[in-house]
Amino acid sequence: MRIFNRPPQSEAQTRTRILQAAQRLFAHKGYDGTTTRDLANAAGVAEGTLFRHFATKKAILVEVATQGWVELLTDLLTELSEMGSYKAVAQVMRRRMLRLHENADMMRVCFLEAQFHPDLREQIQQEVIAKMTDVAEAFFQTAMDRGVYRQMNPRIVAQVFLGMFAVAGFSQDTMLEGGGSPQAMLEMAEGLADIFLNGVLNPDAK
Repeated sequence: MRIFNRPPQSEAQTRTRILQAAQRLFAHKGYDGTTTRDLANAAGVAEGTLFRHFATKKAILVEVATQGWVELLTDLLTELSEMGSYKAVAQVMRRRMLRLHENADMMRVCFLEAQFHPDLREQIQQEVIAKMTDVAEAFFQTAMDRGVYRQMNPRIVAQVFLGMFAVAGFSQDTMLEGGGSPQAMLEMAEGLADIFLNGVLNPDAK
């Protein structure tokens, strides 16, 4: 019975395995369609172990979605900080969107489940998005101070930028229908960057 010789998992490893299993199941079966028995079986633990780490199934959903938003937005803001210039938004959008398929399960949970759980949506807004908006606001304020972007409310600019990225991630072409073609994602990335940097008005229009 070699299974009894398997090295014991640390508490942190067990918790991570539960969250990874939950992300997969919530993404493909939905929160309501996933039972705690499903979660325990997928994570390879007993249901009692599940509840030793998380008080409720809802607590697991909150942790999965919160961690997912932190990871997505941190990656995006890291890309921003490493831009060669403040005008290289299209490059950031393109790299982010070409990697959306790698995070498809996470994004399904982050975007879809939050719509049906007001308490989860509120927590994500307060604990994650508000903090990330602060970071983005500081980034855009610096660009304005250097004269690269015109002077305006930097918080609104940050919210618009993060919102555009969220819309791109939630679109059927890029996520829900299997990721879309690289060409389609490239066009969307460059289009969003163009709108963000240049607006939609024709400068020659009267």
